[in-house]
Formats: sequence, structure tokens, C-alpha cells
Amino acid sequence: MSALGHEPRRRAALALALAIALAAGDGLAQPSPTPPPAAPPRPLTIAAPSETTLGNSLRVIVARREGVPLVSAELVALTGAEADPPRLAGLASLSASLMTQGTRRHSAPQLAAAAETLGGSLDSAAGWNHALVSITVTTPKLDAALALVAEVTREPVFANDELERVRTQALDGLKVAYAEPSTLASIVAQRLAYGPGAYGHPASGTPDSLPRIVRADLVAAHRQAFRPDNAVLILAGDIDADAGLALARRHFGSWTAPATPLVKAPRAAADPSSPAAAIVDMTTAGQTGVVLALALPDRSDEERTVGAVLNAVLGGGYSSRLNQEIRIRRGLSYGVSSGIEARREAALLRVSVQTKNESAAEVVALIQAEIDRLMTQPVDAEELAARKTTLIGGFSRSVETTAGLAGAIRSLVVANRPAGELKTRIERIGAVGSADVQRYAAAQLGVSRRRIAVAGEAGSSGKALLATLPGAVTVREDALDVDRGESLSRR
Repeated sequence: MSALGHEPRRRAALALALAIALAAGDGLAQPSPTPPPAAPPRPLTIAAPSETTLGNSLRVIVARREGVPLVSAELVALTGAEADPPRLAGLASLSASLMTQGTRRHSAPQLAAAAETLGGSLDSAAGWNHALVSITVTTPKLDAALALVAEVTREPVFANDELERVRTQALDGLKVAYAEPSTLASIVAQRLAYGPGAYGHPASGTPDSLPRIVRADLVAAHRQAFRPDNAVLILAGDIDADAGLALARRHFGSWTAPATPLVKAPRAAADPSSPAAAIVDMTTAGQTGVVLALALPDRSDEERTVGAVLNAVLGGGYSSRLNQEIRIRRGLSYGVSSGIEARREAALLRVSVQTKNESAAEVVALIQAEIDRLMTQPVDAEELAARKTTLIGGFSRSVETTAGLAGAIRSLVVANRPAGELKTRIERIGAVGSADVQRYAAAQLGVSRRRIAVAGEAGSSGKALLATLPGAVTVREDALDVDRGESLSRR
């Protein structure tokens, strides 16, 4: 008999088995009215990182993770975009990008090929308060990989042809990004929060600032940032402290700090004199971007943890209040998010939404109302527990890889926090209570400190926006000066 001939018998046998299971009350066949309870958080099983300082002042942090023969290495300089000179926004970012594009010994293709031969990718980038070179390889290849990191760190040439190529790519990226209402609103909101200070400009540069940068600027920025007394080598993975320290000495022990003193970046602070809101009229925009930015002050470890829990409640994830209210209940956006971006002196709370032009004013009001609610009403215990579980789960997943573990340590180092805090993060999140969240919100999220930027076709909701944001500065897209911010001054 053919296979097709057996099909009726097979179906009959399945139907009989299902009928017997249902008659017997088999629990597997019964629908469950509620989901199963969540399992308790798994303990974070990582050893406390070890730290040693070499004779040249380079800090070396080793976080051992046994089980998989991989190591992620990061050489982190503790100077970044906050040190960009006036009118040269994006200098740190461009300088870091070019470090892997050629050294005194190897061209960009040769460096890339060498990293690929080791099974890794050599990357470099810069952000607020840091710039880095990184690679992940198997443990036996770490020695050779660190030789590449050291070469890129200490011997970049910043060739003019590579500068022009990378600059052109960056300008093309900005052209695309600035056409997005949410991107433009985010840049403006950050400027309103910090004004012309160290954190007020776009870290990736502007269409006006990038063409001004010349090779001498790149060399000076690199010399200022990448020096052993301003750097940390992070090794995370299958390596112990002694082996990590021996490799650090081999590849970075001869690195000497220049005789010039380390330049301190200007202290960043919120700008209380800036307008509370700005509306950017993008006449051809199909949607509107709404961004609220709020500069948070210097914070202790406890305050940082409470802030993270507050953000999880407000807009950190699908089940957060903002996403529930704006996306799920009202259908005003495909997604809402908030995040706290850590910086050395402080942090920035940023809420971002993209919506229809006609509903921009309503979205602004909803964001404000949810922040007000955090300030005046305690978070329900069940909601708080769920959001903390989500936060703990996300953190635990993020450090399961060696690259994630190295990144978590870097975040602490950049924020001038001890690397050992990593091991107690879950316990500290669990200890945050509803009263802590309300107290933090009431102290830090007041109306006077909020800065709101709206970018979109202003004609669709102009009157409603001005009623919701009285005193807002209005500027046309073609008149917006994101480099100096003069178009956002009070008028």
C-alpha cells in the first residue's frame, strides 16, 4: 500500500488518541486560563572583576568567564565627544573611526584581513566620555589580537584619503538621518537640555562641522584621548587575572604618557536658561517626532539604580506605561521608548515617539501626564515587581556573552564607578521600592527641567502644539542651526 493509503488510518489513530485524552481529563489537552508564574531570577554567576594598574598608569580589568574559550578585549580611552572643540562636533567620533583605517605598518584592508584571520573583527568608535578599540577572539588568539589593538591604538596615521572616504560616508548618513523627524527632534531636545555645553552638540557631528575637520584636528584629538594615564584595558572571558596582566604588560607596558598634562573636559551641566520647548517645522514630513529630554544630575550608585527602575516603568519595554498608553490603548504610534543614557557627570533621560502630524500635541500631553503620575502616585507593587523582573532579565542576558560583559564593565568605568558593582546589580535592583521611585521622580523629573522638541509638519497641529507647549520656539527646518543652536534661542 502506498504512503497515501496509510493516511486515513493515521488520522483515525490520532483522533482516537485525542478522544481518549479528553475523556480522561488529560491536563495537556485543557486550555490554561492564566499563564504559568514567572520563574525566580537566576543568580548572576560571574566572579568579581580584578583590577591592576601598570607602571605607566594604564588600568587593567579582567573579568573571568569560564566555559567558552572566548575573550573580548576593549582598550577604552576616557575622553570622548564631550571634548569636541566648538564648531568641530563629531571630531572624537571621526577620529576613533579612522583608527582602524590604517597604521604606520598596515593599511585598512591589511588590518581587516589580520583580524579576520584571527576569527574576529577589529572595531573602533567613540561616544560620550569614551573612545575604544575592541575585538573578540578565541582565547589562543588573544595574544595576536592584542598586538593589533595596541598597534591601532598607538600608531594610527589618519591618512587624508581615508579621512575623505569616512567623512563622505558620515555626511551621507547624516543626510538620511536628518530627514527623519525623530532624529531631528532628538538632536534639538538634547541641545535644549544642555545648551552649548559639552553634551549639547551631536556626538556624530553635523553637516557643517564635519567638513571643517582636518587631519591635524584628528591627530590632536587622538593624542589627547589615547594615553595610558587616560585608558583602561578590559579583558572579559576565558582568561585569568595573571594571564591577562602578563598580556597587558607585553603589549602596552612600553606605552608612555606624553609630558603634557591630561586635559580635563569641560564639566557638563543642564542649561536652565534654554527654552523649554522647540517646534521644528518640516513642511514635507509625513509624521512628527516627539522627544522629551531631561538632564539628570550627578548620581550615586543607589540613585542610578532607582533611575533604571523608574525608566523600566515609564518607557523601557513593551509593557511600560508609555507604550501601553500611547501605542496599545490609543494607537498613536508603532512604538514608544525611553532610556537613561549614562554619562560621567550625569545622565540624560530621553523619551522618543513618532506619531501622526495631527496627534503630536496629544502625544506630548500623554508623555507629560505619565511623568507627572510617577511624581505623585506610588507604583503598584505588582507592576513594580514585573518591571524589575524585566530589567533584571535584560541585564542578565546582556552579560551572558563576553562582549556584553566587557560592555557592562566599560559602562561602569566610563561613569567613574567601581567595576565590582557589576556583581551586586541584581540585588540592588531588587531592593528598589515604590517609595524610592516616587521620591526620585519627584526630585528629578519636575516640569521646569523637562525639554521637549517636536519635529514634523507643524501646520497640522500648530495651534494645538502651541497650546500644549506655551512659549515654544518655532523654527523652519531649513533655518535650523544644529551646529551652534542660535536658531533655538529665545525670541
